[in-house]
Amino acid sequence: MRMQPNRKNNNGANLRQIALWVLAFTLLLVMYQRMQTGTQVTELAYSDFKQRVHNGDIKSAVIAPDSISGELKEGEKTVHYKTVPVNDTKLVEELEKAGVEFKSSPDRSWLTGLLVNLGWIAMFFFLWWLFFIRQVQSGGKQAMAFGKTKARLQDPKKQKITYADVAGCDEAKEDLVDVVEFLKDPKKFQRLGAVLPKGILLYGPPGTGKTLLAKATAGEAGVPFFTASASEFVEMFVGVGASRVRDLFEQAKKEAPAIIFIDELDAVGRHRFSGIGGGHDEREQTLNQLLVELDGFEPKDNIVLIGATNRPDVLDPALLRPGRFDKRIVVSAPDLKGRTEILKVHAKKIKLVENADLSVIARGTPGFVGADLANVVNEAAFQAAKHNKKHVEPADMKEAIERIIAGPQRRSRIISESEKKIVAYHESGHALVAKLTPGSDPVHKVSIVPRGPALGYTLQLPMEDKYLTTKTELLNRIAVLLGGRAAESLVFNEITTGAHDDLSKVTDLAQRMVTEFGMSESMGLVSLKKDEREVFLGRDLMHQPRYSDQTANKIDHEVNAIIQSGYNSVLALLRSHRQVLDTMAVRLIESEVLESEEIDRIINPQAEPAPAAQPEPAAQP
Repeated sequence: MRMQPNRKNNNGANLRQIALWVLAFTLLLVMYQRMQTGTQVTELAYSDFKQRVHNGDIKSAVIAPDSISGELKEGEKTVHYKTVPVNDTKLVEELEKAGVEFKSSPDRSWLTGLLVNLGWIAMFFFLWWLFFIRQVQSGGKQAMAFGKTKARLQDPKKQKITYADVAGCDEAKEDLVDVVEFLKDPKKFQRLGAVLPKGILLYGPPGTGKTLLAKATAGEAGVPFFTASASEFVEMFVGVGASRVRDLFEQAKKEAPAIIFIDELDAVGRHRFSGIGGGHDEREQTLNQLLVELDGFEPKDNIVLIGATNRPDVLDPALLRPGRFDKRIVVSAPDLKGRTEILKVHAKKIKLVENADLSVIARGTPGFVGADLANVVNEAAFQAAKHNKKHVEPADMKEAIERIIAGPQRRSRIISESEKKIVAYHESGHALVAKLTPGSDPVHKVSIVPRGPALGYTLQLPMEDKYLTTKTELLNRIAVLLGGRAAESLVFNEITTGAHDDLSKVTDLAQRMVTEFGMSESMGLVSLKKDEREVFLGRDLMHQPRYSDQTANKIDHEVNAIIQSGYNSVLALLRSHRQVLDTMAVRLIESEVLESEEIDRIINPQAEPAPAAQPEPAAQP
């Protein structure tokens, strides 16, 4: 395609430049060596020269109008000499008598000397041109190309990614199939008056596969695919971004039908006149040019712009209107079925043990996106290879999930017995409250083996994907999070800093219940969520808050009441089950890890063993 030869030419130019540098360096090195190893010449007075002639020390002489040079004996070695002659008519006669080989050197004209000196001057200017002027000229060419797009053009013949490589977003693929069919056979739609959408916006959480979906669309359509990041358009020089946008669309029109993909669109597509000071800055000029190019599309151009972003809420309304981005497709986190399909796609790249049930792994990864699952599979392969296994086993998958959630095990960390006891009671408090609170997510594992920054952890796994959360479930989460601090206070009559992360999560949940979810009876059905728009000078700095100071105090009171009520109920629950708490903590100190079945036996030792259950999921994000 068009961009490939340019890349080859640039590589050839770079190789030629490197060769010139090497040649010049070699030339200078040779000249330096010649100068260092040059012949040493001994300066003689003319009287000394005559004396050495009489003594027979002079071996040869070259007589010039302004100098006499040659070789003389200096002990056992021969050295070069030079002297300035005087008007001596008997010199030739004396040289013949002494048997000295001599010859006459013609007088060098001024032209010869000038040419010799000009040679060195010419060499100096050549090297100066080579190292300096060429660089300046090259810099000028680069400056002329500064406004050219940095988008990469992928050859459709080499584009191997198709919809078969994308899983977990079937609805998004269905929305894009129409675009693929239009690019393959535009007349089928044009005869009915349909036009190709100018823009398609893919939005959703990070790692859900928006970029992969765009590449697969180009691969299915078999058309050229221009890919660029929005941040590549904006530079420190004014007008460069707009110039690159124009160049990108011009190249796409030459290759039409084609797809342009701009990743992280919010880098240039944010609301105009936003940020401190606002103003018509470089980013806004780039956005304006993008809007103009989208308006300039003609139905016959057969060009589609696909944009991807994690923040559709910050995009400028002019960019989102129909006629620019005609389709907006959400690429959300996959459900259980989607996660299973994603794991199957990535498992093809590794040697997985036969009959491995990936749905079990998928059930233990609620909230994981495609990038997370790809990391799980790769980490599992690393773990299996580290233990010299021939295949990747489900146990490696489970370990990989725990490493991603909580970090690698740090058994080398030395913890004192007193701290180990505190951690055991803290985690036992979490697990016991979760087991005894109806409606809480089941406990999968409790461990006091340090992972990452945590000294211990309790893994809870929901039985199914949830899209709505009830008030009771939120209160249960708060109770479980407070179980660790309550256990410390109950057993040791002292508290530690180990619950700082739990308290942070508890406070956030309680604040959202009061200010966002309308779950406070005294506050009523109001949303007091803080405005997250960017600050604009003169509009928002003087903006009045959405509620008064009295309301803020009331919010604080409600948040504290929810947390304190949850803490009191948890403390009472642990007091009534103090013996079970002690037993669980002791068992945890001994074995360091407790699985769900063992926790159930500790809580209810009289119960009969439960029938064989489904294989347990591995983790929760």
